[in-house]
Amino acid sequence: MELRAQKVSLVLAETFTISRQSRDVEEVVHAQLEHDGIIGYGEGAPIDYLGETQESMIAFLEEEAPTLIGGDPYAREYIGRRLAMRPGERGAKQAIDSALHDWLGKRLGEPLWRVFGLSPTSPPTSYTIGIDTIEGTIDRTRRAGRFQVLKLKVGGPDDLERLQAVRDNTKARIRIDGNEGWTLETARDLMPVLVEMGVEFVEQPFPVADLDSFRALRELSPRIPVIVDEGCQDLLDVARVASYADGINIKIAKAAGIREALRMVHAARALGLQIMLGCMIESELGIAAAAQIASLVDYVDLDGHFLISNSPFTGLGFRDGGVVASAEPGLGVRPE
Repeated sequence: MELRAQKVSLVLAETFTISRQSRDVEEVVHAQLEHDGIIGYGEGAPIDYLGETQESMIAFLEEEAPTLIGGDPYAREYIGRRLAMRPGERGAKQAIDSALHDWLGKRLGEPLWRVFGLSPTSPPTSYTIGIDTIEGTIDRTRRAGRFQVLKLKVGGPDDLERLQAVRDNTKARIRIDGNEGWTLETARDLMPVLVEMGVEFVEQPFPVADLDSFRALRELSPRIPVIVDEGCQDLLDVARVASYADGINIKIAKAAGIREALRMVHAARALGLQIMLGCMIESELGIAAAAQIASLVDYVDLDGHFLISNSPFTGLGFRDGGVVASAEPGLGVRPE
């Protein structure tokens, strides 16, 4: 197998702000895995809060990964175990895993969702509205009319006013994402209003290590469900989350690929957890990997490719508010 990697800049259509940071460009990495004349493509997004960067991903893919993956693209379990022995660089591993799966589907001549025995369609995706002024939030909400679900980033001083502005300007279902930006006091103050407004759930309201706040919030009644994102990286975290929250947000980048994400889905089902399938800011290549398994989950947040102005890959569909995986072989997307 020949593995190649390149840096790619995804330019955001608008400045994207969450409780931790703002950005206008997302730097990702694309991998090409070639074997027997077939090229599998994969995209990896760096997990910034784990210290990953585009440069560290490239270094791993060029210097370490070729030895770890060996020469047989069918040996996905072996490759997965070898990669797992090397801590870190989940985004780079995501790119490898996606390229391997794309190669396999192309070799079989089938889309991956069919290989897995799944469906190309899934629940409607949410569309993310970053932290903004009240006026900016209203403008973004009105321009998101084709989406059935909106996810509002919170963690700023005007959370309640912005939430009310969204509710007043759309009939879409609403979810909120704190990105670790709340305190327990904030959550307690807002919870009655969130319940009254019919907000579906709150994602990662508190810092990962603040389990006391998660457990205290769980005692409130009534309350909306709590979904854990930053606090649930891979399979080892799933059972732990079940002790203090209602569900998990699985991201292919955090899980280091489709293989581990599927394991997380089955573990979460066994533990009675709700499952959300999310994304980083990614192109259609990265989103396509998640779309292959999106029919397995309760909630979908696969909007990364809608947030960027350039499209290095194309092929995904959009119907009835949801992302539709292609019927073409592999991940079903192609270079633009």
